[in-house]
Amino acid sequence: MFRGPDHNGISTETAWKKTWGESGPGKIWEAEVGTGFSSVSTADGRVFTLGNQSKKDTLFAFDAITGKQLWKHSYDSKLGAKFYDGGPGSTPTIDGDKVFILSRWGDLFCLNTKTGDIYWQRQLAEEEGLKLPDWGFNGSPLVAGNMLVLNAGGAGMAVNKNDGKTIWLSNEEEAGYSTPLPFMHDGNQYVALTSGKSFLAADLKTGKKSWEIQWLTRYGVNAADPIIVGNEVWIGSGYGKGQGLYTFEGSEAKVKWTNREMRSQQNSPVLIDDHLYGFDGDGGSRAPLKCIERSSGKVVWEADEFKYGSVAAAGGQLIIMTAQGELIIAPASPSGFQPSARSKVMDGKCWTVPVISKGLIYVRNSKGRLICLDVRS
Repeated sequence: MFRGPDHNGISTETAWKKTWGESGPGKIWEAEVGTGFSSVSTADGRVFTLGNQSKKDTLFAFDAITGKQLWKHSYDSKLGAKFYDGGPGSTPTIDGDKVFILSRWGDLFCLNTKTGDIYWQRQLAEEEGLKLPDWGFNGSPLVAGNMLVLNAGGAGMAVNKNDGKTIWLSNEEEAGYSTPLPFMHDGNQYVALTSGKSFLAADLKTGKKSWEIQWLTRYGVNAADPIIVGNEVWIGSGYGKGQGLYTFEGSEAKVKWTNREMRSQQNSPVLIDDHLYGFDGDGGSRAPLKCIERSSGKVVWEADEFKYGSVAAAGGQLIIMTAQGELIIAPASPSGFQPSARSKVMDGKCWTVPVISKGLIYVRNSKGRLICLDVRS
């Protein structure tokens, strides 16, 4: 699932190579999956991702080791190249023998992970009258117990994961672009997500809104997933908006600090030992990599050599994919940016967050080139 099973972009893997020679990490396989920004999900030796080609979205299932295509499922879908490449932006979500996908236009599918057979499908925009955001639905589905939670509507919606029937539905306002984030507070289950105008939390069982932070970003692009620690929530967005830390209790959220030091346009930073590591800026512009102290919002260090990218982490190491296709490994340390390995591994535009699974790193570009790299120890 997007940002891993803990929803934070951090893998628990430690047994992998953090350095490599001048030739870079070994490439095991590559595939062409079509235009888009979908990341990959892995489960039971399979890799899943989405892309668009010839006016169709396609969900691909590959063998994780060999790259052999096991099956694919296609459906009619516009590319939607509005000021960027277009294609699907959400990532498949795996739950047992089910894989869930949500298109930018509201097509929701539940398929069998082994065969690609459809369990059920819906067209949410048409059936529920949902307002499409300017760039469509981009948040990935979240499995929470018997529910599938989606960032659709002004405060999300939930369907039964087994048959797709609606459990709860929020207002008809415009959704944001983040993936729903589950969290517990005072013994109750909630989900945090974005609308086009805010960051908010809703009761997981009923969809009733808890707290809401008004957060106006140009074009309504609230896309970065929030980060919650205790009763504090970090939020951020691009287009010059910035970041903030808020405390929440009941239906109220109060600001602790805000600044413009981490303007996360699309991808969230990762949080390690109370420090945030991520890119400050928008795709296509100057965007330094920064380390921010979460509790204060102060910049600890910045690496000013980049033009955007995304960050994951594993075993105390940052796994960085720059927008220009350079893969970098560096310790997640407030002491400074000191890469242990870096290589150009991809061409084209690389905004999609890298994924590590069982010593393999998966990266892709916007045109649909997917590469599996070997960093097994």
